[in-house]
Amino acid sequence: MEALGSLGCPGTLEAEDEQQYPWESLQVPPEVWAAGEQELLLLLLEPEEFLQGVFQLTQALVLLQLWANLDVLLVASWQELSQHVCAFTKALAQRPFKQFQESGTFSFCTAGRWMAGERVTKDGTGLRGAWWRQVRQFNRVSPAVADAIVTAFPSPRLLQQAYLACSTDQERLALLADLPVKVDEGARPRRVGPDLSRRICLFLTSTNPDLLLDLSS
Repeated sequence: MEALGSLGCPGTLEAEDEQQYPWESLQVPPEVWAAGEQELLLLLLEPEEFLQGVFQLTQALVLLQLWANLDVLLVASWQELSQHVCAFTKALAQRPFKQFQESGTFSFCTAGRWMAGERVTKDGTGLRGAWWRQVRQFNRVSPAVADAIVTAFPSPRLLQQAYLACSTDQERLALLADLPVKVDEGARPRRVGPDLSRRICLFLTSTNPDLLLDLSS
C-alpha cells in the first residue's frame, strides 16, 4: 500500500459486503492514463509488503492493464528481474536498427555506408545472394522460385547474355518460364511460369522507365 501511495495511487480496503469494486476508490494520476503502449511501469515491493496488499495490488494491476493499457510483469526474484531488464533494454537498443533494416526500399543492395544489405567481399562473395534478393523483390516470388532462377543464371549479367542470344522477343519473354521449381516430396511439379518470366525480361531489357511490369497491380 505504501508503494502504491508513493506512486500517487492511494487506495483503501473495503469490506466485501459493501458490494463495491475496490478500484472505484483508487485514484490514478493523469500521466498513467495517458501512458502509451510502449511505456513500462516498474513496481518493486518487499515480500511482506506484497502479502499485506496483495488483494488491492491485484485490482490495481488489472486496472493498469485494462484501462491504462500497460503491461504488467510479476517476477519472483531479483535475478529474474535483472534478466527481464536486460532483455527489455536489448530489445529497445536493437529496435531502431531493425526498423531501418525492414524499411529499406532496396533490401537487396550490398552492404555499405548508407544501406545494410547483402555483404559482398572484394572477391565477389555475396553477389549471388544480392541477385537472389533482387529477384525476390518482384511480386509473388517465393524463395523456391528465386532459387530456381538464380541456380540457372547465377548473375543478372549471365541472364542478359542469354536474352541477347535469343532470336525473337517471344523467345526472350519465355526464357525463364519452363525452369523447374523445387517442391516438397509428393507435391505437384512447378515451373517459374510465363508471367514472372515476362516481368524479369522486361526489367532487364526495357529502356522505358515508365513501363509497368506487373499488369495485376
